[in-house]
Amino acid sequence: MAEPDIKTVEIKLESFFTKVLSMIGKITDQQIADLLKKSQQTVATAESLTGGLISAHLSSSPGSSDFFIGGIVCYHPRIKVVNVGIPAALISQHGVVSKEVAIALAENIRKKFRADIGIASTGVAGPAPIPPAPVGKAFIALASEKETEWKELDLQGTRSEIRKKVAQAALGLLWLYLGGDEIIK
Repeated sequence: MAEPDIKTVEIKLESFFTKVLSMIGKITDQQIADLLKKSQQTVATAESLTGGLISAHLSSSPGSSDFFIGGIVCYHPRIKVVNVGIPAALISQHGVVSKEVAIALAENIRKKFRADIGIASTGVAGPAPIPPAPVGKAFIALASEKETEWKELDLQGTRSEIRKKVAQAALGLLWLYLGGDEIIK
């Protein structure tokens, strides 16, 4: 039964997540750490749906303080507004589960923590939807001084599986941004 879920995810998320899924098991936290150290870039996180999973991966390698500035778990909308500086009007207009909020989280955390890269996640892990967003809808974003990238994810699985997949997708987005796809081919 798990295999159909994986196939569905690959189809819905097109080449981005297919590429990231193909790298899972090949990419380690240490390899991401090495890329960040080599590029001499720092990263900060603003996590809603993933609740600190991205930060846990980034801080797992020895010497991670060289590149991982820190993060905020901004699960409640009030924390997104008060601690990350997301305009309440943006949340009211687009909803907490939206590309606009993911982008603002990534951009604001990068600036707030004075990091080179900001990574953010927002979404619905379930079991209940956050209308209009269904369970499994998520957005991730990566912001640098030069650009901001975002991805919309439509996932299936348990609450825990969805959260892990979103964290993996965010790390995959970072991996690709840092040029890691050139290493694994």
